[in-house]
Amino acid sequence: MSLESLLEGIAAREPRALGRAISLVERGGEAAEKLIGRLRGRTGRARLVGVTGPPGVGKSTLVEGLARLERAAGRTVAVLAVDPTSPFTGGALLGDRLRMQALYTDPGVFIRSMATRGALGGLAAAAHDAVDVLDAAGFDLVLVETVGVGQDEVDAARAVDTVVVVLAPGLGDDVQAAKAGLLEIADLFVVNKADLEGADRAVKDLRSMLSMAGEARGFAGDGAEGWDVPVLAVAASRGEGLEAVDAALGAHRRHLDSTGALAGRRRQRLALRVEGVLHARLLAEAGGRAGLEALVREAETEAGAEADPYRLADRVFRGLVERRREEVAG
Repeated sequence: MSLESLLEGIAAREPRALGRAISLVERGGEAAEKLIGRLRGRTGRARLVGVTGPPGVGKSTLVEGLARLERAAGRTVAVLAVDPTSPFTGGALLGDRLRMQALYTDPGVFIRSMATRGALGGLAAAAHDAVDVLDAAGFDLVLVETVGVGQDEVDAARAVDTVVVVLAPGLGDDVQAAKAGLLEIADLFVVNKADLEGADRAVKDLRSMLSMAGEARGFAGDGAEGWDVPVLAVAASRGEGLEAVDAALGAHRRHLDSTGALAGRRRQRLALRVEGVLHARLLAEAGGRAGLEALVREAETEAGAEADPYRLADRVFRGLVERRREEVAG
């Protein structure tokens, strides 16, 4: 499929074209970069919502319920489920797709799983590009479900505009889980499985913690001040409380629009993506990890255990700059 045909298929929300485009950005490379470059003028309209939290709290059930609500309101939905990667086979566990199988026949819903491939924060390096593909396809809502890995879930906030942190009673210390990096990124807390014992206590503790955190929470300078983070109790498997979650998501989007924080968050996300691209390119230019390992071995031979990481980095950087100057001069 040519790039032009792929772009036409994405614009028409053809499942085959969407699947090929996401596979392309997963592989990366020049073709993926060209695709994302061509899509940039078409992005920015979708509501981007991340759903994250520890394993076993019912994130997939919540996502499915929200997708059904949005479809009942006549809006289109894309779900990107970023799954764990097997350390043995490199394959993703596609349980989320199996649980959402009933939605597959709906032409207004697209569901795709991506493997993390060991990326920190539960988000694959290509997840940001995949979100761009789904945004450019014209979906009204893009839901990104991420692996629950604690502190590194901060990466979830880098791919979406609104972050939903899901917790559940009976799965350890819920408040401690929130402290592990999730409190700072949450725009909305959902205590799922509210029919279980301890749900009321979890809601109370989270509200108390948010009250004490005050202005300290959130990304510094993102312009989202003035938003009181809701804590909602739901029983997603029963469909209870989902309307309140959907309403809170809409309210947060309106808050971001009215305060100018939406543009600030997206600007911050672009800067972080540029930083990631630069890091990858500099590493590749330096010979990749194999090249750096060779440099470290050489330095250890010269200086023993006293090798200075800053001097080594300077040495690599100067070498790259000099090489680039020679290429330009030649």
